[in-house]
Amino acid sequence: MYHIIFLLALALVWIIFAVVQDLKKREVADWLNFSLIIFALGFRFFYCLFDAEGFAFFYQGLIGLGIFFIIGNLLYYSHFFAGGDAKLLIALGSILPLSESFMTNLNIFMIFFILFLFAGAFYGLVYSFVLVIKNYGDFKRGFSNLIKENKTVIRLIMVLALIFMIGSFVLGVFIFYLGVLFFVLPYIYLLAKVIEDICLIKKVNSKNLREGDWLYENINIGNKKIIAKWDGLSKEEIALIKKTKKQVLVKQGIPFVPVFLISFLILVYLLRYSFWGFNIF
Repeated sequence: MYHIIFLLALALVWIIFAVVQDLKKREVADWLNFSLIIFALGFRFFYCLFDAEGFAFFYQGLIGLGIFFIIGNLLYYSHFFAGGDAKLLIALGSILPLSESFMTNLNIFMIFFILFLFAGAFYGLVYSFVLVIKNYGDFKRGFSNLIKENKTVIRLIMVLALIFMIGSFVLGVFIFYLGVLFFVLPYIYLLAKVIEDICLIKKVNSKNLREGDWLYENINIGNKKIIAKWDGLSKEEIALIKKTKKQVLVKQGIPFVPVFLISFLILVYLLRYSFWGFNIF
């Protein structure tokens, strides 16, 4: 039991450090994520050296790391996660196999991802609401302009939504719900677009640029074009920008690491009080 508590305490300390970094700098240092993996696997290995039951606890840590490595990379290359978030998720793969049973660990993984999904959705809504309040004037103008620019498409979708709603009297209530979804979808998309283009854009002195920062738009420097890409700026691109630009527009992502902390704490609470019937503690 105490080895499980040690692993969870280790992860909690590292996640709290990651939250502080993310809120301050909008990034999580590689050394933080990699050191968590090293400490977690190192502890598992030395624990198993003195455990008469063998190395199952260590092997499960490696398996968890492998599974989370695949998931983390899928989320990163699908542009759902930034690099620091993906690496933190991978590091947690060395922590969350809390049992010597693979099936039990698999259930823990599933519970964590379900918690992460719901916590992330709630956190995203709350954070977006705060951004809208802080930038209400700019948000209102941007939202109004986007509706005007896309009014033809919005009207077509509204007509489609109305057709679905009317058709529900014949085809069933599911079609009505589909019509409601079509009705609200354009506004949800425009809301997200305005938040991204107005509330998350910051003018940054080129001297303060860091590797991995996201450009808001492409920059032309002589015959060279620096692309606003998902991987962010490289050191070479930053050096080139510093020579020719005093300021650039940078897109800041929502600091998402707090979702890791929320999900992790809820997971520990559920496992501690045996909500799922696991004999972990």
